[in-house]
Amino acid sequence: MYDIWVAILLGIVEGLTEFLPVSSTGHLLLFEDMLGFQSPGEVFPVVIQFGAILSVVAVYGDKFWHVLINFARDRNARHFVWGVLIAFIPSAILGALLHDYIKAVLFDPLVVAIALIVGGIAILIVEDRAPKPRYADGDHLPLMKCFQIGLCQCLALIPGVSRSGATIMGGLLLGVERKAAAEFTFYLAVPTMFGAFVYDLYKNWSHLTSADGMLIVIGFVVSFIAAFAVVKTFIAFISRYGFAPFAWYRIAIGVLIVGLLMAP
Repeated sequence: MYDIWVAILLGIVEGLTEFLPVSSTGHLLLFEDMLGFQSPGEVFPVVIQFGAILSVVAVYGDKFWHVLINFARDRNARHFVWGVLIAFIPSAILGALLHDYIKAVLFDPLVVAIALIVGGIAILIVEDRAPKPRYADGDHLPLMKCFQIGLCQCLALIPGVSRSGATIMGGLLLGVERKAAAEFTFYLAVPTMFGAFVYDLYKNWSHLTSADGMLIVIGFVVSFIAAFAVVKTFIAFISRYGFAPFAWYRIAIGVLIVGLLMAP
């Protein structure tokens, strides 16, 4: 019964943090460590992250459907697809090459804490010094900008950096308006997390048992619901308050974790 409640809690944590620039992977690692939760086949975090990603499909379902049925005859629809795929490629290649190293070396609470602090400082700097926006449409960014944002996403292979944080901040530095950068990050999340889900499931399939299934399903559903609420409200929040609240949260939680780890 304890594991069920932990799966629900982790689903909430994942859903609330996947699209916020605070690192969902970092939060999951920290909560799993604190709660003594043994991830089923090491696939649990990835599967519930995919639940969060499906919330994007639910929120932007009409847009994705329009692109799908008009891909062959609509130039704008094709540009949308190529832009997302081009942005996806860098992290897909690097993630596959470094997968085992990242899992073995970087999945560590101290690495997460340092990444949270450094990322928080970086957000404050970008918020203060980002150039004047030149691109206001997240659906039709220049392909080179899409590729550059994809390179920024590679930073999120380090737990604690935050995929959404890396891509949104990268977008701001590249002259993309914050709403457009956030929307493009949502789109890019779909192939990125689906790819991570499939790859990790393939690597760990033999470790899964039927008993793991219930915990994964619970975490998946809860993550989807929580993430749906975030996706529906995130753009309105950042339009009003910006990213500074997330930066200060990252710094505070990172310092707290370092202090706890260093305590005798």
